[in-house]
Amino acid sequence: MSTDRLAGEAASAPEEAEPNPAGPAEPGGPGAPEPGGPGGPDAAGPDPDHTGAVAGPDQAPGDHSEPGAAGALAGADRNDAGTAATGPARRGGADAAEAPTAGTGAHGPRSADGEQHPAGEADGPATGAGTHGGSADRESTPAAPGDGTSGGPGADQDSGSTEAPGPAGASADAAPGAGARAGASVSAGQGGPGGADAPSGAAAGRGGGDDAEASAAGTGGTHGGSADREPSPAAPGDGTGGKGRRSAAAEALAAAVRAVESGERSAASFFNDAPARRPAAPAAPMREQPRAAAPAAAPAPVRPPSARPASGPGGEVPGSGDVRQVLAAGGAPETLAGPVAETLGERAAEALREDPWQLLAVPGVRPEQADGFARSLLGPACEPGDERRALALTGWLLERAALEGHTALESSTLRDALAKVSVPDPDEALRTAIAEGAVLVFQDALDAPPGARPPAADDEDAEQPVRVLLGLDRYALAEESLADALARLASTFAPSQGGAADGEAPAGCPGAPEWESAAGAAPTASAAELIRTVAAHGLVAHSGGEAARAEPAALVAAARALGLRAYAAAHSEDGRRRLAAALSEAPGTGPEAASADPEAASAAVTVAGLLADAEGPGRDEEGALALDLLAVLDAPQFDVETAAMLVESLPDGARLVLSGDPGVLWSAGPGRVFADLVAARRCPQVVSRTPDPGPIGELVSGIGIGELNQVEAPGKEVVIVPVRDAGEAVHRTVQLVADSVPRAIGIQAEQTQVITPGHGGAAGTRALNAALKTRLNPGPGRFGGFDPGDRVAYTPAPGRTVPGTVVSADAEGLRLDCAGTPVVVPRTEVGELVRHGWALTAHQAAGARWPAAVVVLPGDATAGLTRAWIYTAFSRGERHLSVVHGADAALPRAVAEIPFKERTTRLRALLQAQVPAGSAG
Repeated sequence: MSTDRLAGEAASAPEEAEPNPAGPAEPGGPGAPEPGGPGGPDAAGPDPDHTGAVAGPDQAPGDHSEPGAAGALAGADRNDAGTAATGPARRGGADAAEAPTAGTGAHGPRSADGEQHPAGEADGPATGAGTHGGSADRESTPAAPGDGTSGGPGADQDSGSTEAPGPAGASADAAPGAGARAGASVSAGQGGPGGADAPSGAAAGRGGGDDAEASAAGTGGTHGGSADREPSPAAPGDGTGGKGRRSAAAEALAAAVRAVESGERSAASFFNDAPARRPAAPAAPMREQPRAAAPAAAPAPVRPPSARPASGPGGEVPGSGDVRQVLAAGGAPETLAGPVAETLGERAAEALREDPWQLLAVPGVRPEQADGFARSLLGPACEPGDERRALALTGWLLERAALEGHTALESSTLRDALAKVSVPDPDEALRTAIAEGAVLVFQDALDAPPGARPPAADDEDAEQPVRVLLGLDRYALAEESLADALARLASTFAPSQGGAADGEAPAGCPGAPEWESAAGAAPTASAAELIRTVAAHGLVAHSGGEAARAEPAALVAAARALGLRAYAAAHSEDGRRRLAAALSEAPGTGPEAASADPEAASAAVTVAGLLADAEGPGRDEEGALALDLLAVLDAPQFDVETAAMLVESLPDGARLVLSGDPGVLWSAGPGRVFADLVAARRCPQVVSRTPDPGPIGELVSGIGIGELNQVEAPGKEVVIVPVRDAGEAVHRTVQLVADSVPRAIGIQAEQTQVITPGHGGAAGTRALNAALKTRLNPGPGRFGGFDPGDRVAYTPAPGRTVPGTVVSADAEGLRLDCAGTPVVVPRTEVGELVRHGWALTAHQAAGARWPAAVVVLPGDATAGLTRAWIYTAFSRGERHLSVVHGADAALPRAVAEIPFKERTTRLRALLQAQVPAGSAG
């Protein structure tokens, strides 16, 4: 690789940047007034990044620095999903990643611009910056108690701050009833957590039976089978989802809790049996007639449905007037009235009077601010040990953990986090939260340590090491539902006890000879292996790099040639286009095949479009997707809720292939679906042997195994540009995009994407976008800070970042061109859904590629670097990669020593408990 500047200037020696001076602050209790409490002078402003942090008047739109020098109560941005989360534990997070998680439903803990990842990851700040904690995304500001620097979930990852509570190691808590199977939900008297690691005697599950039956607010629909869902005109990914009827999975979970609490069954018994065998797939129905082609006229602009609730007279959210009075009495900014009414519903004013700490459910509000509000309302009755405060903080901490990708936390981790926000008796707080049904308790079996002697087969009394986990019902239902749906697919073609497959090929469906013939015609050995594996299994994991995307495409083409309704889904529009190109190049997809299969062009879809029924085959009469085989690419971008919605939508007898690059960043939302599926080893895994070509492919392949190698780049495919500080990094980046890369490589500025660790800081996306706009498209920003020709990142739903270009603006809103699709963003939502897009974060860029990529590594953003972040950022360029390098030794150290930021999830244990070990083939 070349270390010369493309501009031909002398390279400066890299210099270690000064670490961010911001350090953790000591948490303060609610007993004494704090400066900067509710009622501070700063007004609430919009948060276009959907981080939950609201810009004050001294901040640029989307700035994630702490609003107000004195820590005034942050205003709350519009809830990303638009549906009110209720109860003290229902804090609607606002964070997401580019990894499109459309269809995740309301109040997902994601930033709409695509920033959710493990604590401390370089991209993290967009998710947890400012209000929610974060990393390099944060501006350097003093930390307020409870703002994430105290070590709670999502703790601020600026240099010098503490780690967010994540996995606390392999805890071998020998709790009573520790022999419960992995994933079993425990209740009082049935193996509840005990000892020092969990509150003893606490009722697990959802408390009473009625509570157990309630589905979490804001899940964007149910997690049950497709037939259970309420039909909704809103796209699953448009953020308008709300409460529907309980799903089959929710009913089953509620029944399980009641059975355990009544003593009718033990918790472990629910996982002792393998999933019931499903009937064989019915014969493939006749291919549907192709949909009528759209008229040749220009398409009408897309007007995404607003995620805001219906406004009353004057555009005010119903109930805001009463809420404004309560806020004024508590010394909080009246600008919070709208967000509070949106979040807490029509009875928001009454709810706040009864429980002031419900203010924590509003995105952007931190514990010390809610404490100040409660002191003003309650006076001397406000105490640190108030049960209402403990409940609200428990839910808030778990929601913050979800912002960092966790679906649950170990009991010891949550207890420590409660202590750091001045809860005097964390154990009692957890017992109360469990008894009230705000938190669920789980026991997951731990792997035996290396060299440990396995228990004897006849030793039924031997205690199995477990870890005690606490989580919110929302994510518990999602993981349970996803595990059940994956187990259903895995068992579809599993051999029965007699040795024959459960489902022999029905009439009209391809049999083994037809599949073998298709494999023989595959373009590569890896594609042939994938086809043979899918022929015999209902669930398959496929891994490989960019070049390996041709293998799922070959599978889909072969399946369609065999008469199956086969589709391939990507998470981004760019990924869909590349997938469509791969399908067109697959064997058997030439002009003759196209005439025989008029729907072949529509076989490549996006996950969001598939769930919204805007793309793909549509639904059958039972509400399931009308397909026989689905290959999902970029599977690491799946969060647990989106994955549950999609997998539950597949009909019995369908085949599912989850394909992705295991080296890239995990999903924006909670969970690590693809990694857990691979780690569970409960389905066949096909590893591609097709390497990514060229110097960039060689560099990225080395990073994937922990090696940062120097590669030969005779055509300047890889160029390193050393810089001394963030200011020089911005200058060199603009020079590369505007002049050097177009002149030396022949790739124009509009085809080059800048990628940086976070949004804040002197070399974050905001600073880079401002500098790039000044150079590439200067203008006054007449339309909400935008001018015609500006490159933008449009976020139609949490987790989806769509690149576009500003066309114009009028009374209806800002008009964009998103890859040929005209879009109109309402004027009132421009500040929340649109930001400049010359520079993105790695999470936003995941799932897409550009001819050239410029990766900026400033010295003040190295604390959150991981191998996965570097792998993702470096692999976004197809023909050219420039690295503006100010990270010095932190870059090779991250590649060699920090593979990723761990997440605490339950999916792996659930799959291992529900799917027989032999299902992996």
